[in-house]
Amino acid sequence: MEHLEQKQKITIMIAIMSAMFFAAINMTIVGTALPKIIAQIGGMDYFDWVFTIYMLTATITAMLVGKLSDIYGRKIFILIGISIFMVGAFLSGTSSTIYQLILFRGIQGFGSGMIMSSALTTVGDLFSPRERGRWQGLMGGVFGLSSLFGPTLGGYLVDNYDWHWIFWIFLPIGFIAFALIWKLYPNHVRTGEKEPIDYLGSLVLSIMIISLLLGFTWAGNRYEWLSVEIIGLFSITVLSFITFIWIESKVKSPVLPLHLFRNSIFTVANIAGALMSVGMFGTIMYMPFYVQGVLGQSATTSGLVEMVMTISMVAASVTVGTLISKTGKYKIFALIGFTLMGTGIFLNSMLEVNSSLTQAISQLVLTGIGLGMTMPVFNVAIQNAVDHKYLGVATSTMQTFRQIGGTIGVAILGTIMGILMEDQLMEERAATTAPTPSSEMSQTLGQLQDPQALMNPDQLESIRATLPAEFTPLFDQMLLTLREALNYAINGVFLVGASAILLALIVAFFIKEIPLRTSNQDEEKTAPPMKPVESKS
Repeated sequence: MEHLEQKQKITIMIAIMSAMFFAAINMTIVGTALPKIIAQIGGMDYFDWVFTIYMLTATITAMLVGKLSDIYGRKIFILIGISIFMVGAFLSGTSSTIYQLILFRGIQGFGSGMIMSSALTTVGDLFSPRERGRWQGLMGGVFGLSSLFGPTLGGYLVDNYDWHWIFWIFLPIGFIAFALIWKLYPNHVRTGEKEPIDYLGSLVLSIMIISLLLGFTWAGNRYEWLSVEIIGLFSITVLSFITFIWIESKVKSPVLPLHLFRNSIFTVANIAGALMSVGMFGTIMYMPFYVQGVLGQSATTSGLVEMVMTISMVAASVTVGTLISKTGKYKIFALIGFTLMGTGIFLNSMLEVNSSLTQAISQLVLTGIGLGMTMPVFNVAIQNAVDHKYLGVATSTMQTFRQIGGTIGVAILGTIMGILMEDQLMEERAATTAPTPSSEMSQTLGQLQDPQALMNPDQLESIRATLPAEFTPLFDQMLLTLREALNYAINGVFLVGASAILLALIVAFFIKEIPLRTSNQDEEKTAPPMKPVESKS
């Protein structure tokens, strides 16, 4: 679609980014609203499935649609994705039970996977690799804006209106995006013979992704790491992986062509992207624990602190995307970005109980700038390194690697946090001598054994108000002990996150920088040779 007029390309991109924003903000808006939703429809024991099912269906669909869009074009899948997503969003707003909400969020996930995969690939269809940088930067900005406004808007809507509107408020954007894409997006013109669909490979790949993500999502949370359930899920993952490799080496048109991994740029960029997600999600997930739990700030303050990081990330992403298009260079931005991001996260690992909020914010800005610098790089590098006919599957593979990296990272970091905090609390309690309270006081003070108590300042004040004056010093001591233990554990989490970014930096050194093509038609002239192995049928 390079031949289209610039005005038409820009209009299509506006529609594409509208669809992406529609999907992304529906994912981020739910977080702050979910407690009130659960309070009305019940199902506290299953609330995590509202997120898990969305993640699973979106990841699987994105991976499978990548290959299909290479065969049948992007337009059909974007339109289907928007339609499915709107149906899922509308139905989610009508949920009267937690089971309905989980089912309808799963439908949303299917649509989201189609939208995200096809949208990121569309940039490669419309623009040459040399032009893609600025647009990939803008796409990163869309994700950032959804993270910026979603949680705040979700909280505002459930506080002032009916919670159903968090799913319905953006439906008009979906209709507008659908209409624009339907009218402006060129229809796909199939060239060459029709490729068969790899149904068996798709099924085995789906099983592998589901078992892997569920294993890391549940490990250390719902089940112990060495439980039968987790070992069983990981065993299924390994068996599925071996089976998938065998299938893909035999079929004529594999859902994930294995020869892509012979391309060093494709392989190295995916590994670096997965490691980047570990540091990114680790910071996003655990910085609120520091701001609220250790510093004792409100949830609103915590949201504003992370908003600063998001703004810096969006600004850096858009700026670097433009510089990539202008200079044709991308590797240097990945190296600088990982250095800044790793430095910011490492400095977070040195935060103390009495550190200032300003210090935390400045380090998050540094982290956000580094993250924003790296985000456009790997999209551009991977899409520039593969033949255009593999653009969809290459882009969707990159998304899958990032999702898997983030899921695995959060699971491991959560386990590390729990272990470190427990060890620190046992050490502190062994060294503390305090008067023995009565059984009633012990029950009241026992609420401070749970680190989650630190996330609710109002609850802490209510506990303090019920205590006799002679036990106030003991309360303050226990509170300080808990905060110190939580701070120690979070420091360990950030240190591991910084180590992941250091590994990403090392990996990024091995990315071979090749000239960004000025056309989608000259792959063979600049990209590394890739000789697919196809069995004859």
